[in-house]
Amino acid sequence: MILIDRAIAERQHSGNPIRVALVGAGYSGRNIAYQILQSFPGLRLVAIANRTLDTARAAYTSAGVTDVTIVESCDALEQAMRRQRYAVTDDASILCRTEGIEVIIEATGTIEFGAGVVAQAIEHGKHVILGNVELDATLGPILKSYAERAGVIYSNSDGDEPGVAMNMLRFVRSIGLKPMVAGNLKGLYDRYRTPETQKGFAEKVNQKPTTMTSFADGTKLSMELTVLANATRFKVGTRGMYGPALPHVSDSPKFYQDKLLNGGMVDFLCGAAPANGAFVLGYTEDPVKAAYLKYLKMGEGPLYAFYTPFHLPQLEIPLTAARAVLFKDATVAPLGPPVCDAMAIAKRDLRAGEVLDGIGGFSCYTLIDNYETARAIKALPMGLSEGCRLKRNVAKDQVVTYADVDLPEGRLCDKLRDEQNRHFGL
Repeated sequence: MILIDRAIAERQHSGNPIRVALVGAGYSGRNIAYQILQSFPGLRLVAIANRTLDTARAAYTSAGVTDVTIVESCDALEQAMRRQRYAVTDDASILCRTEGIEVIIEATGTIEFGAGVVAQAIEHGKHVILGNVELDATLGPILKSYAERAGVIYSNSDGDEPGVAMNMLRFVRSIGLKPMVAGNLKGLYDRYRTPETQKGFAEKVNQKPTTMTSFADGTKLSMELTVLANATRFKVGTRGMYGPALPHVSDSPKFYQDKLLNGGMVDFLCGAAPANGAFVLGYTEDPVKAAYLKYLKMGEGPLYAFYTPFHLPQLEIPLTAARAVLFKDATVAPLGPPVCDAMAIAKRDLRAGEVLDGIGGFSCYTLIDNYETARAIKALPMGLSEGCRLKRNVAKDQVVTYADVDLPEGRLCDKLRDEQNRHFGL
């Protein structure tokens, strides 16, 4: 953070701000646009793509930008950039193909559409930053392999829990402790919440009921920690994680002391104060460090709790874009083959013929499990569940498998998932 702010300022002072394009102008996209336009003069948000042009334009106007032009081609966007005019389009491929754009932020929260945007952006040499853990949890390893071949950065964002945890994990490692557990601080967790139960709260915070449902029923949690697992090679200790209810995050070392995995573990704390943000448990038996950490009120050891009591994804994601462009550094990205998977689980008794309604819906919640376990039972990834038609009944709380469903025809996400398994020999 201390280094990145100076590097961004240098780009600003040189008259050469980082050229960023944004795909998606919903709740997250709108706030990302506002943050870049209002607080990051070293970044220039040259264009926004959204299926509804008025929504893309509104993302600019809400930040005080009124000189916006509609573009329908790469040539038109390049001309707008030369004239220092901001642009909107309903064709995200224009952003991917236009010369001069350095980094694309994908903030749609979609799987099928988002996968196409990311693949095309990488193909055309753009760094890609995801405000989209749903896509990353489902297809991150194969998309990261594309980025490696293309010589660009693929990363999830600073400020979201996986990024917060990863930054902390790097810090803990840098001061000589071994990270052993990392994950989220979760306030509410109820697997059976639905868009109906979350409707009132969603209206109060100007969000979609499905989005609020995915937060409450553990889907977003499981996907976030799948992203973190794939970036750290940490596994889970049990399907769905332990998720202990503790008074405070500082109580977590005692809980995990007899549950540690040699390679590290992702997990979450439920209701543990401060009930927001992320935590990392670092390990050391070094007597000098132990004495020093005890003196500074970090506990008795050998596990020590580090935590950040907030997460601010829309405010911090511009930093991720700058890290990619200026330092070729990913905040959080898969290290190789998938380590964990986010599986679809029946939220109620499901009947043959039903069509699953996907993330944050009435049909399924999500549990994380180790990838080899999920693969062995042919579990259906939650990210691929929308639009799948059940061939047979699935009882409440049972894993939905590929054998239980017919997939929609012709989806890119299914092709990429198959390619991911072949690429990594899974």
